[in-house]
Amino acid sequence: MACSSLRFFSKQLLLKSTQINASYTYATAAYQHILTDKAGEKKNIGVITLNRPKALNALCDALVSELADAVEAFDKDDSVGALIITGSEKAFAAGADIKEMMNQTFASNVKAGLLERWNDIPKCKKPIIAAVNGYALGGGCELALMCDIVYAGDKAKFGQPEIAIGTIPGAGGTQRIARSAGKSKAMEMCLTGNQITAAEAEKMGIVSRVFPADQLIAETVKVAEKICSHSPLIVQLCKDSVNRAFETTLQEGLRYEKRVFYATFSTNDQKEGMKAFTEKRPPNFTDS
Repeated sequence: MACSSLRFFSKQLLLKSTQINASYTYATAAYQHILTDKAGEKKNIGVITLNRPKALNALCDALVSELADAVEAFDKDDSVGALIITGSEKAFAAGADIKEMMNQTFASNVKAGLLERWNDIPKCKKPIIAAVNGYALGGGCELALMCDIVYAGDKAKFGQPEIAIGTIPGAGGTQRIARSAGKSKAMEMCLTGNQITAAEAEKMGIVSRVFPADQLIAETVKVAEKICSHSPLIVQLCKDSVNRAFETTLQEGLRYEKRVFYATFSTNDQKEGMKAFTEKRPPNFTDS
């Protein structure tokens, strides 16, 4: 398969506050409810910090719109290889803005497409890591689950309390928890509204790793830097292949993975990666 064919194939696949790190640089844009910056030794990690401290980072429409815009901007930035979404020490995000939605009706929800903008966040082709300190409740828990990797501080709390206010999760909670933790745990979380600790979330498979709260961001940046050291093209193809496991049968997923695996052999980065391995040197990937 020629390189031009892979580029076509790849496009088809991929269509489907405060001080965080001393290596931060200038802010990438001015927003009202979020902060954006870059981290890492090579400044190749996009960082988005939810910034509504008085509301415990409640996810109002304006914040979600800014978040989706920032994710899209970093996705288009060729200097960025991975993203981190985080909040404050007290709250990642304590849910959606209830005051904003309490008077909505079925008709108004349909007409306005309530929560539709949330769907733009997981469309990002680059890996997104959620770094969760404090509360991740309701929409905050759902936002974390939209990310590709979830890390948590040891004092973080997760939960889907929508049942207690007469509704259900509306941004993926019932679906993503079931896929991560299984039906029984998803039912327990969504039907009781109870909160779980970071350690419990890790045991359930919702969280990958738990760190001391004051080390969470630094450890998350380390992982993001490791991801950024690989070929951006291959990283995108790998992310897409893993996500396919949640959207299809095992047999179709295996066939899809094999096709993508074969396709990588038409890339310059596959040739460089294997050559560097045999020559016992670091690879020089060119995203091609």
